[in-house]
Amino acid sequence: MSESARPVETVVEVDAAARGTAISPDLFGVFFEDLNHAADGGLYAELVQNRSFEYTPAHRPEWHALTAWELLERDGAAGSVSVAVEAPPHPANPHYAVLRTTTASTAGRGAGLRNEGFDGVAVREGECYDVSLFARLADGTADRLVTQIESRDGSRVYGRAELGPVHGSWERHSAVITCEVTDPDARFTVVAGGIGTVHLDLVSLFPQSTFRDRPGGLRADLAQAIADMKPKFVRFPGGCLAHGVGLGNMYRWPETVGPLQSRRQQRNLWGYHQSMGLGYYEYFQFCEDIGAKPLPVVPAGVCCQNTEPSGQVGIPEEEMPDYIDEVLALVEWANSPADSPWGALRAAAGHPEPFGLEYLGVGNEDTITDTFRDRFSRIHDALREHHPEITVVGTVGPSPTGEEWEKGMAFARERSVPVVDEHSYKSPRWFLENTGRFDAMDRGGPHLYIGEYAARDNDMRSAVAEAAYMIAMERNGDVVRLASYAPLLAKHGHTQWLPDLIYFDNTNVWPTLNYHVQRMHSVNSGDTALPVTVVGAPRARPVPETARHSVHIGTSNDTRAEFADARVGPLGADAAPAPDFADWDAELGHWEPGGGGRIRQTAHGTDARLVLADAVDGPSYAFSVRARKNSGGQGFTIGFAGTSPGNWYQWSVGDWLNRGMRLQRVDDGVPHDLNDSVDGPVETGRWYDLRVEVDGRRIRCYRDGELIHDLEDDPAPPEVFAVSAVRDSLAGDVIVKIANSTSEPVTVHLRLTGAEVVTGFEWTALAAPPHATSMFGPAPAFPVEDRLPGPVCDIPPHSFSVLRTRPEEDQE
Repeated sequence: MSESARPVETVVEVDAAARGTAISPDLFGVFFEDLNHAADGGLYAELVQNRSFEYTPAHRPEWHALTAWELLERDGAAGSVSVAVEAPPHPANPHYAVLRTTTASTAGRGAGLRNEGFDGVAVREGECYDVSLFARLADGTADRLVTQIESRDGSRVYGRAELGPVHGSWERHSAVITCEVTDPDARFTVVAGGIGTVHLDLVSLFPQSTFRDRPGGLRADLAQAIADMKPKFVRFPGGCLAHGVGLGNMYRWPETVGPLQSRRQQRNLWGYHQSMGLGYYEYFQFCEDIGAKPLPVVPAGVCCQNTEPSGQVGIPEEEMPDYIDEVLALVEWANSPADSPWGALRAAAGHPEPFGLEYLGVGNEDTITDTFRDRFSRIHDALREHHPEITVVGTVGPSPTGEEWEKGMAFARERSVPVVDEHSYKSPRWFLENTGRFDAMDRGGPHLYIGEYAARDNDMRSAVAEAAYMIAMERNGDVVRLASYAPLLAKHGHTQWLPDLIYFDNTNVWPTLNYHVQRMHSVNSGDTALPVTVVGAPRARPVPETARHSVHIGTSNDTRAEFADARVGPLGADAAPAPDFADWDAELGHWEPGGGGRIRQTAHGTDARLVLADAVDGPSYAFSVRARKNSGGQGFTIGFAGTSPGNWYQWSVGDWLNRGMRLQRVDDGVPHDLNDSVDGPVETGRWYDLRVEVDGRRIRCYRDGELIHDLEDDPAPPEVFAVSAVRDSLAGDVIVKIANSTSEPVTVHLRLTGAEVVTGFEWTALAAPPHATSMFGPAPAFPVEDRLPGPVCDIPPHSFSVLRTRPEEDQE
């Protein structure tokens, strides 16, 4: 039925008297991973960067132990700064600064250190800041330290505090600075009080105004934005961060709960540093503060399979008993009484009462190898034996489909794992096509945790697609136990992954359209899914298609290559040479003749695409080309089945750090994977024969005559008008949610059978043009609240609506 032929009114009928289906009480939560500089310089409110002098080139090639610091020699003072490791405050963090003054200033002060903060030190007028550091006097009379907040050029002092006396052994010193000026780009300095040598470590400047005013806590505005979502749980610390790059990079929870100086800092696998200031203790405290359940994730005894050059490696056999004890100890630290060994550690940190841990994730996107099976099984069985009250969340790989997912689900059933974590980074169209995938899930388990998902953009089109997918989760809340968008946070100028839910800099927080969808769903959660019948719902318009298919050749980001001997023609026949490359259209990149009928792509730092429009009559044909990489870090893309602008298929050869090959479908310009990656990097200087066969929905890809992929892509029709209805028994409300991804308003008549609506509906709606984008700035639209006196409403195009009512039982 076309949209023009739709009924004037769409009827949404809810059986308000039905018993319904129970929804997981923990369905919608959030996932925090220290990605995009989300922790240090982000949610963790510390203002001093590299406070323990532990930066190294292993974290980032240009970094060293004094990164973010500079020596101050003012008003005639002279001295030096170096880094030492002899007898530090704690061996977990061995480096400290050695500040030596040889000549005092005209005011009698010595040399100093100045910290640039994380893109500056953002301070506010009238606010108080806790200053602290560890200091030791090595020689001389520099037994006093002056700390101050000052302007970037050093010409103005905004606040000052003195620390000391400094003695010959390590001591912690602290004071409070009241800032007199608001400045988003201030600096922090520590100056010696005279001639001599003083050792410094764990130098800190912390706002007293943190979330819930907790000392050493979280940045108030960022934490509040998360709290406002009313998440039912918070997952932490990863993601890939949990299992790390190599065994030595695993996130080990016991190293994040003690005093700050005892926490082992390490490289963040996303390319920077982890101070561990935001560790497990702060995480559990935050969960309690916002009324969310903790869902920690520990490594499954293996490191990330993308570790180079080793790949996935298991914890050595002789170390596994201790590691299993470490995992069990997490439950005991979180849940045991204060007079128990692990409970006493928690109590010493300031929390004598148990945290009440219910969930524990084991593993993240791990390849289902024999090593993984062995390590996971032993951890899982130990938890089941010693802590049967804990719900273990397993893993089924990085995709909601494919061989790894199937192997992960089969293994989870074999081990009776109650919940598994699946991830979905897909196009908006994929989400709309897959709203029905949960309907046929085995209710006996394992249940699903949709631990990471996003529709590949921060525009309204993506936000509405995510709203529809969440509606599908809610309709199947008996089998979808948990769900969390990812990533959560991204800092301006320090972003490794897009899209994200909340963007920020040092002074601003920018929730996205996607955030508003998440919040509208979460704050309007129900405990029971009610039967819904929709009559006259709009259907998806067919994607306009040409009778002929385009094909293309291209290169992945920052790769230079050349191509030759392109051929295209019907299946089962000798393919004829394609038109000369000079007659193809260069959409991206820089293309130039290579001689002998070849063509080269020579641009740096960008994807590239050379298109032959109307290349062949569909739907059955073959397309082949020879390709050679000349330089760069990745490989080629071979495009085909281009039927309309922004819609095609592509074979990525040497994709994602040149690791392998995968098939992708591009919908409205947004790609998503159709299968698991197959190992096979591209060698520089080698010619490859690449061939794609298209036979309707079936696609076969060959490299040098070897069949690499063979699949059929037959997606379901997209659900462009998704509806759910839930009962909030505590409030006595019925809540109807509608995601309208069409370009037309839809007049909806709401009917509640078995109940009478006497109060009307509270209506919250989020609507914006489909490509309106929200990132580093205010969102183009915000939820608008209204009151609907009757049962008829006009649902805007490209919108997500929540309608609440408190019905009375029908007396008829």
